[in-house]
Amino acid sequence: MKPFRARFALGVSAILFFIVFLVSMGLGRYYIPPSTVLRVLLEPLLPFDGEWLPQAEIVLFRIRLPRVLLGVFVGAGLSCSGAVYQNIFQNPLVSPELLGASSGAAFGAALAIHNGLAYHEISLCAFATGLAAVGIVVLVSSRSGGRSVLKLLLAGIMVSSLSSAGISYLKLVADPNNTLPAITYWLMGSLASTRQLDLLFAAPLILAGIVMLFFMRWRINILSVGDEEAGAMGVDVKRVRVLAVLGATFITAACVSVSGVIGWVGLVVPHFARFIAGADCRWSIPASILLGGTLLPATDVFSRMLSTSEVPIGILTAFAGAPFLLYLIVRERSGI
Repeated sequence: MKPFRARFALGVSAILFFIVFLVSMGLGRYYIPPSTVLRVLLEPLLPFDGEWLPQAEIVLFRIRLPRVLLGVFVGAGLSCSGAVYQNIFQNPLVSPELLGASSGAAFGAALAIHNGLAYHEISLCAFATGLAAVGIVVLVSSRSGGRSVLKLLLAGIMVSSLSSAGISYLKLVADPNNTLPAITYWLMGSLASTRQLDLLFAAPLILAGIVMLFFMRWRINILSVGDEEAGAMGVDVKRVRVLAVLGATFITAACVSVSGVIGWVGLVVPHFARFIAGADCRWSIPASILLGGTLLPATDVFSRMLSTSEVPIGILTAFAGAPFLLYLIVRERSGI
């Protein structure tokens, strides 16, 4: 795809992101018009004439702003990780859950909930176990023979299975009245209980990983031509692959630690990004970041408006993502 078309796609994505952000801040049981949202948010920097109800500031700054911003970071992070994984493994069906970061973080959160730890301790435990799971994957793959990519895939499947088994055991022995519902709801993935502490904890971690992968996108792009060709062009293939995997894993663990398991975003969004911006990582990774940061807040709004009791985002993304995966499989088989 020509750079002009890719830049145009990124510009449209940025405009869509801005619109969805304003709409997400305004929609809810207490409706706030987009114009008021914009004036309230910019008022500390550019004082406006006019007044609004004090409730508007309370709702926007204390409730919706942390939730929407966390949705932006989680969506952008998962989408960026998915785009990197799909390019590193040269497989369009790869997602951030591949190497066990999500399942490992889910096991850590379930373990923390089962032991009655505090809210912030659950996030810390989930983040630590997510990183530990991928550390085990890398260690196992480095000690075995064969193709490096295949070793990572098999080790990731193994660690994910072990984590899922651990979660199932914890659900079996958990208190059915209190602990079991909390574990089950957390595993569904949601932004409903977002606090400012969640944003302060996860946003810097996710942002650091995204910035690192963003500046690595040139080298990641070269890996798509094959290891031998990339090596001939002066790229340290092993080093780039390890750094990219670690960065994507770092992002995924941080996202899951505060939002629960929100699947399919990292699988579906990169495909849309490549469709509008092309397969070149220089454009597809930024497009994935913008589209992911747009999709998840929009889905969160839908979950808020769908019923009186909020539907977890993980359920909605699964409903949308599973048919899309089926479409990809059919398309690959038919050679479309």
